[in-house]
Amino acid sequence: MARTIGAFIVQVARVHFGDQCFQYDGKTWTQKPGSFRSPGFGQTGDLPAVCINWDDATAYAAWLSKKTGQPYRLLTESEWEYAARAVTEATPQPRYPFGNDATKLCDYANGADKTAAAKFNWNDANTCTDGFAYTAPVGSFKPNAFGLNDTLGNAWEWVQDCFVDTYNEPLPNDGTARKDTSTGCRRVVRGGSWGDFPRFLRAANRYGRTTGNRVIGSGFRVGRTLSGT
Repeated sequence: MARTIGAFIVQVARVHFGDQCFQYDGKTWTQKPGSFRSPGFGQTGDLPAVCINWDDATAYAAWLSKKTGQPYRLLTESEWEYAARAVTEATPQPRYPFGNDATKLCDYANGADKTAAAKFNWNDANTCTDGFAYTAPVGSFKPNAFGLNDTLGNAWEWVQDCFVDTYNEPLPNDGTARKDTSTGCRRVVRGGSWGDFPRFLRAANRYGRTTGNRVIGSGFRVGRTLSGT
C-alpha cells in the first residue's frame, strides 16, 4: 500500500488529502500540520501510510480500481474480522489470532510495547519489546494463519461500515457493509495501531470515527472483489 499510494498522490490526491493530522506528543493529541508524507515521525516507502481519513481511503480505492481495471474497495467489517482472526469455523475465539497471551503480541503486531513506553513514559504498555516506537515496515511481524501481516497493530484500518454501538442492532448477515441513511454515519476502524495497549489490539475491538478524521495511527487496507464470487 505504501509503495503505490505515492502514484495516487501525484496524479489525483491533491484534491483529497489534507495537510492537518492529529499527532501525539506523549501527553496530548493535537491537530498539527502533517500528512501521510510527514506524519510527525520518519516516513519511508515500506511503512504504512497514516494520517489517512475514510474519504482519502475510499478515493484511493476508486483510483486504484480505475488504474488497474480491477474492483478494489475497503473491506466490510465482517470481512475484516474474518481475515484478521484467520479461522473458518464460527466457534468462540481467543482475543488475538494466535491466542490470549498478550506478551506474544510483539511477535505478531506493532503496538504499545517497552520501546514506545520508553519514548512516551507510559506505565501500562505491554511488557514485551517489538523494537518500534512508531510504525514498523510492513511485514516486520509474523503473519496470521491466512498469511496476512499487520492485521493487528501498526495502523488502524478503515472499513466500509457505519458504526453501531453493539451487535444487538440490526446488521447484515451476508458479509456486506452496514449502511446508514442518516447524515451522522461514523465509519468503523479496526485493528489498533503502534500506540495502542494490548486491550485495544484485540481482534474484536472496534471504534467509530467521523470520515474526515486524520490521525497518525490511522491507515487502511483494500481488498479486490474476485470475478465469479
